[in-house]
Amino acid sequence: MSATSAKSLLNETTTVVLSPGYEGANIGTIIGFKHVNYLAEKAVIEHFRHCGLPVGRLYEEHGLGFDVVEIDSRLQTALVVDDEASVEVTPVTKDDATELAFKVVFTVERDGAPKKAVTSKIKVVLRYDDNDVRMLRRLPVPEGLERYVAARIGGAEPGAEVAATGEPLVSGGSTDVDPVLDQLLAGQNAYGWKFRIPYPYVHFFDRIAMSGYLRLMEEAKHRFVDARGISIRALLAEKNHIPAVTASKVTMLDEALLEEDLYVVYTVDDIFKNLLYTSRLDYYVVRGGRLVKTATGSITHAYGVVENGNSGRLVTFDERVLRAFNNDVAQ
Repeated sequence: MSATSAKSLLNETTTVVLSPGYEGANIGTIIGFKHVNYLAEKAVIEHFRHCGLPVGRLYEEHGLGFDVVEIDSRLQTALVVDDEASVEVTPVTKDDATELAFKVVFTVERDGAPKKAVTSKIKVVLRYDDNDVRMLRRLPVPEGLERYVAARIGGAEPGAEVAATGEPLVSGGSTDVDPVLDQLLAGQNAYGWKFRIPYPYVHFFDRIAMSGYLRLMEEAKHRFVDARGISIRALLAEKNHIPAVTASKVTMLDEALLEEDLYVVYTVDDIFKNLLYTSRLDYYVVRGGRLVKTATGSITHAYGVVENGNSGRLVTFDERVLRAFNNDVAQ
């Protein structure tokens, strides 16, 4: 790994052909937003590899963990399970930045012609593992990457005090009844739950990965509509209406650790012309009796009808759905 590798990483545009995983096809053959973001992350990992900086070796030899700390994606055309997407990764890191930044553009073939499907903006840090039990030896940081090495992701200041926390959970357990949730949700058009972070959500032994936050973002939508009486299954059975994501963003603000209790709050922000609505996701832990926000994000949803696996069209929100979004379910 040389200075030439870092120079390529920061200046060279690369292109890779990627196909989505079959697991992501939960809307007929259409790939959900979470797996689209996974592909965007994968494209950046392939960019590192192409430039002579494979992310596995960065950790194994230098103790540097590749961490996506922000991902902001706009979905313009649905990806489907059979797609072979051409994914272009362009470095856009500013000269004084401490995070590596990339623009990622997906192009797919539609009706015999190329069509832009997704654009993403991704930020990455190289998180230094200072655990001398796990890392018995480390080579120096590769030349040119020193600025992008972090001793810790984020570093959010503690927020409001919490009077009490609820009963402890087992790993992977959850509850939507908890005094901390009562405090977070008071006066808000929101839904929240407490979730004990299990091993499948973390990487590098102990901290939640971007993929974990994306999984929770997807789950938040499902929990929210279920709690408001318009579950995904119910609207599918009644009208063949399925949620469709047009944009999503997650930014890490601190580290959330294995077996910590994570508080996830999904707040409805805006409804546009009965066709789109945006929600905010905030993630917290409690440390030293105070709330610490570990990540924040947003997601824009519509509802659609999908026919023959991949033919979709958007539909407007009916009164029942609008009442649920506005927390007016009693009327």
